[in-house]
Amino acid sequence: MLELIGSIPLFGGFLTAALALIVVLLVIIFIHEYGHYIVGRWCGIHAEVFSMGFGPVLASRIDKRGTKWQISAIPFGGYVRFLGDADASSRNDQSVIDAMDAETRSRSFHGAKLYKKALTVSAGPVANFILSSLIFAGVILAAGIVTERPIIGALKPLPTATIGLKPQDVITKINDVTVATYDDLLNYARNVETIAPQQVYTVERDGNVITTTGPFPLLPLVNSVQPQSAAMEAGLQVGDLILSIDGQKLISFSQLQDVVFASKGRELALEIWRDGEVSTVKLAAKLVDLPDGNGGFTQRTLIGISGGLFYEPETRGVGLLEAAKLGVTQTGDIITGSLNGLYHMVKGAISTCNMQGFVGIAESSRDAASQGIEQFIWFIAVLSTAIGMLNLFPIPVLDGGHLVFFGYEAISGKPPSEKALNLMMSAGLFLIISLMVFALVNDFIC
Repeated sequence: MLELIGSIPLFGGFLTAALALIVVLLVIIFIHEYGHYIVGRWCGIHAEVFSMGFGPVLASRIDKRGTKWQISAIPFGGYVRFLGDADASSRNDQSVIDAMDAETRSRSFHGAKLYKKALTVSAGPVANFILSSLIFAGVILAAGIVTERPIIGALKPLPTATIGLKPQDVITKINDVTVATYDDLLNYARNVETIAPQQVYTVERDGNVITTTGPFPLLPLVNSVQPQSAAMEAGLQVGDLILSIDGQKLISFSQLQDVVFASKGRELALEIWRDGEVSTVKLAAKLVDLPDGNGGFTQRTLIGISGGLFYEPETRGVGLLEAAKLGVTQTGDIITGSLNGLYHMVKGAISTCNMQGFVGIAESSRDAASQGIEQFIWFIAVLSTAIGMLNLFPIPVLDGGHLVFFGYEAISGKPPSEKALNLMMSAGLFLIISLMVFALVNDFIC
């Protein structure tokens, strides 16, 4: 499917973006709704309809439990309608519930005990978080993590033959500066005052300590490309080596950063080496809000790439427990980072352009798919986390709004009145639609 998506450049990439978005949403929505469905089933609540999409039904079947599984024409959403629900928003159909006998009512959503309803509603976002954590853990499990010591796993192809280093060399010094860990090496590359194209390396090789030469550690070498960035739009790819910018020869990634930061959005000409061929691309850096590491944000002018070492670092395998822990940590980091960004957006400290609508998400999906299956799956995990978090917001219509109603019922001993419930649900729906429209407008004007 990904190969098919990547091969369709129609309508300026619109069809590619739409297909990528549909694939992403189908996965995330199915997991979210299945969370509601399976926990509801475990709680003895009967699901009448499990729908992928809204609108006209394209295909359906009824399983042995009497649940109708259907695919509908509009793929941007889904729902589970439980027994007693009036519609996809889980508002109760009181006339239907009143007509039920006691046994049937106990199998309905609104006749279930309060804790069962809360578990069923919470299960959708939790399923999204579980999906994200499993994906992150799976990627980490497959790829491993970089060893603490700076060990060369493999040399990257570069337009130079003056590298005396070999795979499995353990770097211990660069120009007599001790680099005991991988972080030491990166700190050296980012902070060294004198940048020379050739560096003197002391390495451990086959039990011996030798001195040899090699390139500057952190090159203007594209290690990753950010979706919807200037670099992505210009066609930069992982593995590209940026030889010069506006005619200035480059040795290190920090030199590239200095020019980009000072450009203030003017057009830049980059000379690129790719697979033995040299070409020139032009792009203009964008102003981006970035976390400053202290809970706030700072604005930086970026083209949307990260720099790469001249070698692939050696990695070590991780066990299931460590991978699971790292996967959960990654999901938690995304949640806290997103909430922090939203807080600063509401404060006016950062631009509302950081909020994307369907078009922006579709373009990000396309860009992730263009970088390969691993990046695409990683993007699914990131978006799954965001959707799970969004659904927990205390807004009527969303899962978080239902949980607020259940909290009120637990405290007061009775649910909100039908009139108040309908009013709040309508207000919640209006708020959600307004936010969607606002985000969609952002996609076109930002």
